[in-house]
Amino acid sequence: MKVTAAHSNNLKYLSLVTLTLQNAILGLSMRYGRTRPGDLFLSSTAVVMAEVVKLITSLVLVYLEEGKHLGRLQAALHQTIIRQPVDTLKICVPSMLYIIQNNLLYVSASHLDAATYQVTYQLKILTTAVFAVLILRRRLLPTQWAALVFLVVGVASVQLAQTGEDGGTAATRQQSMPPGDGPAQNRLLGFSAALGACFLSGLAGIYFEKMLKGADISIWMRNIQLSLLSLPFGLLTCAVNDGAQLAAHGFFYGYDGFVIYLVVLQAVGGLIVAVVVKYADNILKGFATSLAIIISCVASIYLFDFSLSLQFSVGAALVIGSIFLYGYDPASKGTKSVLSVARTTPKSLAEAEERLLAEKV
Repeated sequence: MKVTAAHSNNLKYLSLVTLTLQNAILGLSMRYGRTRPGDLFLSSTAVVMAEVVKLITSLVLVYLEEGKHLGRLQAALHQTIIRQPVDTLKICVPSMLYIIQNNLLYVSASHLDAATYQVTYQLKILTTAVFAVLILRRRLLPTQWAALVFLVVGVASVQLAQTGEDGGTAATRQQSMPPGDGPAQNRLLGFSAALGACFLSGLAGIYFEKMLKGADISIWMRNIQLSLLSLPFGLLTCAVNDGAQLAAHGFFYGYDGFVIYLVVLQAVGGLIVAVVVKYADNILKGFATSLAIIISCVASIYLFDFSLSLQFSVGAALVIGSIFLYGYDPASKGTKSVLSVARTTPKSLAEAEERLLAEKV
């Protein structure tokens, strides 16, 4: 019994470290990748390649689940994807939404510093809660409504702090950067992209949860469905947004070792989170997100010359406090919040399903 308890505690600590690093490192890496000197890669192609890596990884995992038997793998794919066309078509909605969301996150990372990006993206808690109330008819606790208010006030404080540093109307003007150091910075564009990503994250997460109820499909097989259906949408996004650049420079323009690392981090990192998140309760998830915000702030000071103001610190503290308050249920410690079944990172759709499966056990 003692061994089991110790093992459980070790898994929780592993979950805390994994969730924290995934949340913090991805935001910092995306920011660096979009602002570093040199040829700038096309973010739409990085989103597509992340889906390719996720698809390959999930196929390997299903192959292992099926006893390393190719025939069983083919039969499982046929049974899940071909013989269930209605279920497959339903996956098209979150697939499309998440492709758009991931592209918006790259836009946001291109125009917001990593710390501001990390704090602002916590508004996905608000959108997830709103869609849970509207679509799933859930009722939120008074403490959760209060947490959402603190969250909005905190994010607004962070945004106003950054605007004030730039001289009042800097949110609407572009800040020039040295040649070759990434695109010109536009805080309004970055903030709008983050808001759009939060909206899509909440909508897709709740839609995905509603669709998953009653489904008996493994987490890895579900990821295969999602990635397969995401690829056409991703390629269409590449053609629409970056068609001229693709024709002139090619699909892998600007790619190097760091971009490959970023693609793998997005794809495989999200799948790893999907595995460990079942061992993390709401308090631990809150710690992970809070630590990620703090790490992003500290790292931004040294890596991106970020200036940490008192107003930003107060706003970030309000956001961190709202995360803990939202996950707290005074009536029952075992009650899970809306976030326990919603996708709270752009990295993997599997997280939502893993949480649902964990609750069924």
